[in-house]
Amino acid sequence: MLFALDATQPLFAAISALIQTPLSAHEERVFDDGEVKIRPLVDPGGRDVVLLQSLHGSATLSPHDRLFRLWAFAATLRDHGAARVTAVVPYLAYARKDRRTKAFDPLMLKYLASHVECAGIDRLIALEVHEPAAFENAFRIPVVQVPAVQAFGDLIQGSDAPWVIASPDPGGVKRALLWQESLGARPDLRPGFAFLDKRRSAGVLSSQDLLAGDVRDARVVLYDDLIASGETMVHAARVLRAHGAVGVTAAAAHALFTGHANRTLCDPALERIVVTDSIPGARVRMAAPLESAPHRLQVVSVAPLLAKAIAALSR
Repeated sequence: MLFALDATQPLFAAISALIQTPLSAHEERVFDDGEVKIRPLVDPGGRDVVLLQSLHGSATLSPHDRLFRLWAFAATLRDHGAARVTAVVPYLAYARKDRRTKAFDPLMLKYLASHVECAGIDRLIALEVHEPAAFENAFRIPVVQVPAVQAFGDLIQGSDAPWVIASPDPGGVKRALLWQESLGARPDLRPGFAFLDKRRSAGVLSSQDLLAGDVRDARVVLYDDLIASGETMVHAARVLRAHGAVGVTAAAAHALFTGHANRTLCDPALERIVVTDSIPGARVRMAAPLESAPHRLQVVSVAPLLAKAIAALSR
């Protein structure tokens, strides 16, 4: 059985079509005081259930609202006899805080894992988490991290200029390096690699504009797990341009686009922004400032990647 708590999300409809499993019906009732009741409208007893829910924030629902709905509905499914519940979470909120960097810091990913397990969720599939090793260590249930790079297969093609895959900060080096190494097997590409220095504390971005790697006369793809305000990508793009890059594309799995991202990402240092549909509405939120240059924003679908991960569960 397949449930989607946001059944209107195009990504979930695409996954349903690819795995040839229709979305099962459910009821979601919100009371006047904000409490919510969610129940399946078909019997999950003895069934293997896949539950789709992304944990992004929106104008109507916060990440906590979506997390509670996931938690409550999964618990309800188990309470009514579901044999197994697999949660497929394209965007996993609270995954960025996976270690203590200041006194008395919380371990939000660890606490999230406790909630997921408490709800009776047996397995979790997530797209491009912040730190795969921390993700795997936080959970006691089987988890699968689906890399998003396969969705960007058409992003890098033959060019007169050499290609370079870059990380906007040291924390994302392994993510970008794995993509660069996989592309290195193609004799027509053999891209280079670079990364920049960046520090963030209390929400303040700082850097010494340090760059490791040669980007002169190259086309650079900055790759990260998410774009929030866009400041990191724009700052990195400016540094890359200053070091001779002829073009810079920002690519990320998750388009949070918070704050003034719609204006920040219009900076001329970036020639393109490519994201996936793990979070709906990215194109809409960016439409107004980019309507004069719609080619700057491209949204690629991760439905085939997530459908493949779901199909693999039954093997």
